Amino acid sequence: MHVETPTMEELREQVRALVEEHDWLAVRHLLAEMSVPEVADLLEGVEMPERLLVFRLLPRDFSDDVFSYLDGPDQDVILGGLTDRETRRLLASMAPDDRTELFEELPGEITQKLLNLLDADDLAEVRQLLGYPEESVGRLATTDYVAIRPQWTVAHALEHIRQRGRDSETIDVVYVTDRSWHLEGVCELRRLILAEPEHLVGDVMEPVHASVTAFDDQEEAVREMQRHDTVALPVVDSAGVLIGIVTADDVFDVLEEEVTEDMHRTASVQPLRQSYRRLSILDLYGKRIGWLGILLFVNLISSGIIHAYEQTLQAAIALAFFIPLLIATGGNTGSQSAMMMVRALVTDDIALGQWAGTFVKELGVGFMLGGTLAAGSFFLGLFRGDFMIGVVVALSMAAIVIVSNLIGMSLPFIFTRVGQDPTVASSPLITSIADAAGLTIYFFFASRLLSL
Repeated sequence: MHVETPTMEELREQVRALVEEHDWLAVRHLLAEMSVPEVADLLEGVEMPERLLVFRLLPRDFSDDVFSYLDGPDQDVILGGLTDRETRRLLASMAPDDRTELFEELPGEITQKLLNLLDADDLAEVRQLLGYPEESVGRLATTDYVAIRPQWTVAHALEHIRQRGRDSETIDVVYVTDRSWHLEGVCELRRLILAEPEHLVGDVMEPVHASVTAFDDQEEAVREMQRHDTVALPVVDSAGVLIGIVTADDVFDVLEEEVTEDMHRTASVQPLRQSYRRLSILDLYGKRIGWLGILLFVNLISSGIIHAYEQTLQAAIALAFFIPLLIATGGNTGSQSAMMMVRALVTDDIALGQWAGTFVKELGVGFMLGGTLAAGSFFLGLFRGDFMIGVVVALSMAAIVIVSNLIGMSLPFIFTRVGQDPTVASSPLITSIADAAGLTIYFFFASRLLSL
């Protein structure tokens, strides 16, 4: 017999009803059947004070995991309703990287209050991690890892892992350091298990093929982890001392944030640092008005070009029919080229030094695209006007496509060269610039070939 799984909204309503009835045991049983992400999603849809009551009904270890899974604003709400003792226990149970991320999101006054609740070891970890620049690997790293010594036997190393591995983020890979914590090698747990107990760790370990420094950008950790297909990366300082690791779950979060930011920028919207549903109308207005104002100014150039060629349009009114066709095609061509270049630059598929070769390649692509579209445009011009109108539209189409393609290719390189994110070369910006260039090209051919 098939039993339908209740939706999240149905579960929230069920929890609200049970809370109103003070049936705490039923709430516990309901939550026990759910996973950590499901409970986190459920809490986000429950208003205070019911949210705090439900959170307190969770088993201790389970509540720690749920808290780490919540968004920053939801964590703030939970912390605001807990006692100092409950807050101290919750902070101590969090992974160092999760704890650092929490402190990054909180106002300074609240951060200081929470820091006072940590013990000396946890406080030292947080202060160390908070000392690295925003969006650096140091902020992402966790100090929960297992390290072993090269002179230990395999049996000694495995015993050490049994004792220290319970609180580690991962033990799939363990790190080999000297007494000064300089990273000397890595060793997969499988290699240790399969090795003879009397063998030395130094004989079975592998050299370090991939690592990042604490001051590297978080995207560098993403690239290295993808390149080497590993679940964790060691993080070292300038002297090669192991200070932490970055794990796959942290990288997934970074990937989601970076992709979201890129999507916002390509739409000419300032990146949203919080979820959409948490932003006010004023916040959303501020994220969008800046670029719209800039694009409005750029589009004024296009209207100025049309005004300058007003007499040309009056003399051959058929020319007006093809303006939307030509500028839309130019904008689309530029956007295609820009999106490919942005992606190639972000993923290191091409480098800044390869601009010349890329320019030549896209010039060839532009000629082929322009020639193909020009052939079709000629017959449209012939049908709407006459032979010469067809020639003007065809030549304009070819030139507009070629120029727009090169504009779309070049802008991401230019923004990268001046230290900006290449995604700033957004589709609306490319379209606006291509519009102005396209109108100039169109009216140039019209005025010359039609002698207007």
